[in-house]
Amino acid sequence: MKILIIEDEPELARSMADYLSGQQYRCETAATFSAAMDKLSAYDYDCILLDLMLPGGEGMSLLHELRRLGKQDGVIIISARDSLDDKIQGLQTGADDYLAKPFHLPELAARIYSLIRRKQFANSNHIQHGELFIDLLSRNAFVNGTEVPLTKKEFDLLLYFIGNRNRVLSKSILAEHLSGDFADMLDSHDFIYAHIKNLKRKLSAAGCAPYLKTVYGSGYKWEE
Repeated sequence: MKILIIEDEPELARSMADYLSGQQYRCETAATFSAAMDKLSAYDYDCILLDLMLPGGEGMSLLHELRRLGKQDGVIIISARDSLDDKIQGLQTGADDYLAKPFHLPELAARIYSLIRRKQFANSNHIQHGELFIDLLSRNAFVNGTEVPLTKKEFDLLLYFIGNRNRVLSKSILAEHLSGDFADMLDSHDFIYAHIKNLKRKLSAAGCAPYLKTVYGSGYKWEE
């Protein structure tokens, strides 16, 4: 799961990134309005942590732009502005949650998890897909009750496919999901093929039906 931290306080941004990375999230940061705009225009995120006061512009303007582009990234506003009017404005503009500074990092992580669970997995801690069962809290996958030993990237791919089921995902989209903006620097996306091949092999060996399809010339799709 990929998170963008839009925060101009270096120490706070670093502490959030360090903590959330330990919670199995992949974090990117943006410290200015323009840097955040570049990332929001180019990439998709499972959750965006948005400060309202940024060098070069207002965080609320970023939220307006995000919704103008029709993007569905989850947004949690994190701000020292904690008046009722600020919270109402943020939520009415399109934020999914509002967390006033200072806050505890475990609470932030809990809110991120709740947001992603609500938006992508019907507000459940578990996913049942035929013989496939996924425990989101423990990050374990089971087929017919037997655990499938997935790597972190394989598990992230599995969740991403299920969260985007019946949608064709290109190699470049999958590479960006796993590697973020670093994907633009890669000579090829062959590593995606290797991860998907291993994921398919492990699921098949455990007795899972072939839900993950190759769409030749386009990418891959998880079919219900």
